Formats: sequence, C-alpha cells, structure tokens
Amino acid sequence: GKHRVVIPCLGHFKEEYEKVSKLYMNNKIRTTRYTLLNFLPRNLFEQFHRVANLYFLFLVVLNWIPLVEAFQKEITMLPLVGVLTIIAVKDGLEDYSRYKMDKQMNNLVTKVYSR
Repeated sequence: GKHRVVIPCLGHFKEEYEKVSKLYMNNKIRTTRYTLLNFLPRNLFEQFHRVANLYFLFLVVLNWIPLVEAFQKEITMLPLVGVLTIIAVKDGLEDYSRYKMDKQMNNLVTKVYSR
C-alpha cells in the first residue's frame, strides 16, 4: 500500500532531511489576499466589480467629453477617488492584520510525537 518516509531533522540525518524536504510544499498558513506588488491592481480590479463604482467611473469618463461636460473634470472625479481610496486603505489594513495573524500562527511552537 501507500507509505511515507519520515526523516528526523537531527544530527547526521540533517543533510538527508534538507534534500528530501525540498520536494514538498511547506505548511505555512497564508490567508492574505495581497502582496506589495499586486495590491493596487488587484484592489482596483476587485473594487470595479461593484456596480456603484462602475457607475461613477462612467460619469467621470462621460464628463471628459466636451459636449456632455456638466462640471469641472476634477470635481467629478472626487467622489470616485475618495471612495476608492477609503476602501483601499480599509482593505490594506485588514490584509495587514491577516498577515500579522498568519505570522503569529506560523511561528507557534508545536509538539512532535516521538517514540
């Protein structure tokens, strides 16, 4: 049947452990959605899935057309930019707290059963 090989990370087994452990994924917990590199594009992608944000984006784009312009271009952009900024800050803070909790969980001391 199926079996597995367990190699202790002790003394003379250390080299064999390091060689075998590279073949497997680690078991670290990661519940965060963002990284520093993908925060802005991914957050904007998620925010523009909301119909209200698409509506305000449509108004901003429509106001850039000279024939339809109702207000100054910058004034039309303020509500959209304000809402996007507030939600991005909220999402960033929530993700950072998830990162801290993940780090705390991954650094917990565990007990290993050994005969």
